[in-house]
Parts: sequence; C-alpha cells; structure tokens
Amino acid sequence: MIRLGVNLDHVATLRQARRGKSPDILAAAHAAIVGGADHLVVHLREDRRHIQERDVRLLREHTTVPLSLEMAATSAMTAFAKDLKPDAVCFVPEKREELTTEGGLDVASASKELRRSVEELKGAGIAVALFVNPDEAQLVAANDLGTDAVEIHTGRYADAKTEGARIFEYLAISKTAATARALGMRVHAGHGLDYGNVARIAALSDVEELNIGFAIVARAMFTGLERAVHEMRERVARAKSEEAPLP
Repeated sequence: MIRLGVNLDHVATLRQARRGKSPDILAAAHAAIVGGADHLVVHLREDRRHIQERDVRLLREHTTVPLSLEMAATSAMTAFAKDLKPDAVCFVPEKREELTTEGGLDVASASKELRRSVEELKGAGIAVALFVNPDEAQLVAANDLGTDAVEIHTGRYADAKTEGARIFEYLAISKTAATARALGMRVHAGHGLDYGNVARIAALSDVEELNIGFAIVARAMFTGLERAVHEMRERVARAKSEEAPLP
C-alpha cells in the first residue's frame, strides 16, 4: 500500500494570518490521522511563515504516526532536527521570496553543508530524503551523498498546461523513479498533486510514498479535514491497486 503523508503547513498559514491559536495544529493532525494519513509532514522554514518550532514539538510529542520534517540544509536546522529526532527529514531548497518550494535541490552541485547535514542526521539515526527534480544526474549525486530516499518534485507535471506537456513530465517522473529504485533509494513524490492529477503518479510501481498538503487543506474548507484526507487516501489507494497504464 502506498503511504500518504499529509502536509499541515497551510493549516498553520491560516492560523498565522491572525497570529492566533486557531486552527489548532494538533486538532488538524488528529483529523488527518483519522482520515487515513500514514504520516504527517511539516516544513519549518527559516522565516517561520507558517509552521513554528512549537508546532513541530507538539506534533512530535502528541501524535502517534511518523513525523517528517522538511527543512533547509543549514547548521541551525540540522541542530534542531537532531534535538527533535523526527522519524525522517527531507532537505529542500528554500528562498525567502518564494511562495512555495519552486524546484528540487541542485544536489549535483551540493555544498559541503548539505553533505555534512546528511551525514549528521544519518549518524543520529534519522532517515534522510532529498527533494529533487526528475533528473537522473541529481539521482546519481543523491546516491553519492548516501541519502535513504529521494522525493521527486512533481510541480512541472502538476502545472502542465496541456495534456502533451503533462505526459512528457509524467514520463520523466516515471523514469527517474525507476532509476532511483535501481540505485537502492526509496522513492517519494510530491508538490502540486491534487484530486484530479494524483492517480498517474500514485500508480507508478516505484513510488512508495506521496506527500500532499495544499490540495487537501483547500478541500477541507468545504468537507472538513478528516473527509478531505479520506478522499485523497481512497484515490491514491485505488490508483495503486489498479496499476493502470498511462491513459
């Protein structure tokens, strides 16, 4: 069964709009778990625009499913992760001016800090993934760093304006996923996936985990978070069980 990680960042985005206490991040986490989330995902950004350190600690202490922390490869964030001990860390590129993560890491030109952060967290017993574009050169570099997994950035697929462009990006993701598995890395995918476009990616035999946030939180405004997660869980599971060929 493919795993579904539910990203709670945009629950915190709504709360931070008024710098208040609602919506409560723990209540959201428990609703997501009841809805079928296999694990929870949060991105602790350096500018703290949504998720705060307190949120991450509360989730770690008061939830029963694995917690994955997305973060930049800085010494401060690495120290925080070593203290928190999440179940997994995914290193992502981060720019202060971006609305959301715009692409994968340039692992092929990896800084010493990225290598050092990967080694420190693995040494602390924390599983490490790298967020990468569907580019095989990046996979070779990720493998050289000894990462446990890669998360393939699906943004170009999700944002494709035509069916031809969407299929092109899908095929790139499929090829990248197969190469990552051949190199011995686990394969995750995420970014921009929603209820309409998730099936193709979920059906890929090499992908074992999807991480989805914005689409679920957006739907939750009309259905509630538990139901929104459940509906995504059903779509992902159905696509995986059918292993459908490319439409």
